[in-house]
Amino acid sequence: MKFKSQKIAYHFFALSIILLVLQIVYGFIMGFAHMGYDGLHELIAFNTAVTTHKNLLVVWILSGFMGAAYFIIPDESDNELWSVPLAKLQFWSFAIVGVIAVAGFHVGWWEGRKFLEIPRPLDYLVAGNVILFLVIIIMTQWKGGKSSTTAWVLIMGLVFAALLYLPGMIYFDNIAVDSFFRWWVVHLWVEGVWELIMGGILAYLLIKITGVDREVIEKWLYVVVGLTFISGILGTGHHYYYTGGPKYWLMVGGIFSALEPLAFLGMTVFAIQMYRKGNKKHPNKLALYWTLNTAIVSFIGAGLLGLAHTLPSVNLYTHGTLVTAMHGHLAFWGAYASLVLAIISYAMPLMTGRNIFDNRTGHLAFWCSNIGMLGMTCAFAAAGVAQVYLERIAGYDFMTTAIEIQPHFFVLILAATLFTAGIVFYIVNFIKFGRPSDEALRADEEFEALGSA
Repeated sequence: MKFKSQKIAYHFFALSIILLVLQIVYGFIMGFAHMGYDGLHELIAFNTAVTTHKNLLVVWILSGFMGAAYFIIPDESDNELWSVPLAKLQFWSFAIVGVIAVAGFHVGWWEGRKFLEIPRPLDYLVAGNVILFLVIIIMTQWKGGKSSTTAWVLIMGLVFAALLYLPGMIYFDNIAVDSFFRWWVVHLWVEGVWELIMGGILAYLLIKITGVDREVIEKWLYVVVGLTFISGILGTGHHYYYTGGPKYWLMVGGIFSALEPLAFLGMTVFAIQMYRKGNKKHPNKLALYWTLNTAIVSFIGAGLLGLAHTLPSVNLYTHGTLVTAMHGHLAFWGAYASLVLAIISYAMPLMTGRNIFDNRTGHLAFWCSNIGMLGMTCAFAAAGVAQVYLERIAGYDFMTTAIEIQPHFFVLILAATLFTAGIVFYIVNFIKFGRPSDEALRADEEFEALGSA
């Protein structure tokens, strides 16, 4: 850690982990409800659990992105954070709005629009919070002594993510038009500008971990950004099949959705090539594993599994079924969740001075969570294919189908239990690090200094 102000990232990382635990809890509530054990329905209705589970995903990943920016931008700009007090204010306001939103879901205070359920008054608070966050990191970069492509790609991803939140704040009384613009937020976040954020953080980690020349990595970054924009923007059309949009979106969405795996393949090749060219043996093996996991699993989950069911002839049957959950879980886990866990694994030793780089607990966290997530993905795939056949080919009604596919959720619960064990191991490691310390400040090469301590 080069600058004392980088410690503010710890607060966002801790918040991310707390929200991840809550998301897992609500996932179990939904899983048991699918099996017919919905004993909490009077307190937490199924639709409340679904809404809370999905929105916690968005919030804990955004919290991780903010923490990553607060750690990376001072390092890349060679400058202290522009205003630590404002960063602390931004953290607490972000956390409080999140708590109010989750509490509101349990009393029916929401908008009922998937992934964008928080009520309109909280939308304005979120917008204000994000503006404050962007001002802090942009001013930090602007006043810094250095400038890098990695930093600016990360910043631009965060800026565009903020701008693309605005279409979701516009009120439409026509549900088809509302759904059209809602996908500007949801799709262009996760398959557009969030990939810029992913590219920036991934490039930073690879520069630090592999020792490959920055210029080489940043040239790859341009390729990844280009592929993301070419495929991600027009690929939005694969969500427009059932929202009343023009018919040409069927063709445009199908073609460019098929190209979307290229961006993730580029990320994967990029990461593996940089690792193979690396000229230093980095002691932080856990950060390296999570970094490579981000690239590889995102290609499988977001790229290949996305392609598997977004082609028009397939999506006609799979749209809105558990096949989507299959794709969504592995895609988010690979592309964004693993990325947040990677930057936390990298930053925590530097902020605390504790060299927990390579231990049994950390390896158990990595393998249990990944194997558990693969098991969940397979369970969702089996349940989704069965649902598609029973509902949309054989003609069974929804509730009859739900009863028939209950056994798949038993497998899902088992896999989710293994996944949860991995997250518990990760949290144990996080707690072992303790809180950031000023004694961890180093002016020399980070891990060489830390390793000799």
